[in-house]
Amino acid sequence: MRSRLFGFEVRGTVVDTAVAGVLVYLTAYATIDPPGPAFAGPAWVAWLAGAAVGLPVAVRRRWPLPVLGWVAVAAAAATALGVVGIGVIWVTYAPVALALYTAATAAGRVAAAVALAGGLAAPAVTIPWLYDRFGITPADGPGSEVPLWWQVEVGMVTVAIAAAWATGRVVRWRRTVQADSARQLARDAVAAERLRIARELHDIVGHSMSLIAVKASVTNHIATEQPAETRAALSAIERTSRAALTEIRRLLDVLRSDTDTAAELGPSPGTADLSDLADRLRSAGLEVDLRLDGAGELPQAVDLTVFRIVQESLTNVMKHANAGHCQVTVRARDGGVHIEVLDDGRAHRSSGRRSAAQGLIGMRERVTMYGGTLTTGPRPEGGFQVVADIPYVAAEETA
Repeated sequence: MRSRLFGFEVRGTVVDTAVAGVLVYLTAYATIDPPGPAFAGPAWVAWLAGAAVGLPVAVRRRWPLPVLGWVAVAAAAATALGVVGIGVIWVTYAPVALALYTAATAAGRVAAAVALAGGLAAPAVTIPWLYDRFGITPADGPGSEVPLWWQVEVGMVTVAIAAAWATGRVVRWRRTVQADSARQLARDAVAAERLRIARELHDIVGHSMSLIAVKASVTNHIATEQPAETRAALSAIERTSRAALTEIRRLLDVLRSDTDTAAELGPSPGTADLSDLADRLRSAGLEVDLRLDGAGELPQAVDLTVFRIVQESLTNVMKHANAGHCQVTVRARDGGVHIEVLDDGRAHRSSGRRSAAQGLIGMRERVTMYGGTLTTGPRPEGGFQVVADIPYVAAEETA
């Protein structure tokens, strides 16, 4: 792809250089041998004016607006000084039209409009002034192939410049439409691929759960009579479930949006990881007092929910509370788990209110899923509190 782009740039530069050379020749030749009164100065001045107007076209793709500004000023100066071909002044403004086309394809709406106004103002001012200064009339070119009227000259230049600008804007619009279409096709392809992956996920879950159900049923019938067969069936269940979980996590990671953090394939975090979380926050300057009571036997889903609630609460403490001390208590007993996160910071979170509210909404959804309760708000003695109760045993039985 890089070599193709480089080759395209090289070809474009070669073409633009050749076009610039042709424009220099035509501009100088039209000045030396025009239909109307010929330029009275030395020929090298005509060639210098032609070079000033035509040569910058060679780099129009790289610097479209600066090139346009240069050639427009050079053409206006040549016209004002009379170093143009009377009757064919449009030849001097041909580089301006080409540079304006390039600028119209590259610039935004406002910049393109300003460029058009500048490109039209230069000939509209200088051509009538040239005709008036030198007193040029149709009688000055009885054998001229074109009429020597400044109105005709201005009209031809205006049509050329306006047509070039309009063509450039149409080209830019088409390129924008094509780019949007390409992006939409890419999004559709991604959506189709994710749909296919979702179907594969459904197949994996269905096949794995069917196999696990069959093996578990067999194990239940032969558990006492055939211990060896029981162990083999349990090993198959373990292998199948682990493989299915790994594939599910991989596929769900693909189904995440591009801005989501990729999920790890390792085990989900739980209350056993709260100590590491507290250590990381202590290293960041927050004094964390962690108390765990009976949390080692929680079901995996509840264990993950407890970790996420504590993690989000501590994140809010670090970001919004400006606290120095935080007490975290997780106590599991009597078919439920009780969570407390108390800090001594500001009771009202003045900064980051939206992100803190979103975190509280997420915690409430996790607790409500198990039929639990969540209480948040300022503490009477100062600081903020998050208190949650999750009846995990009752939730498992009703499931």
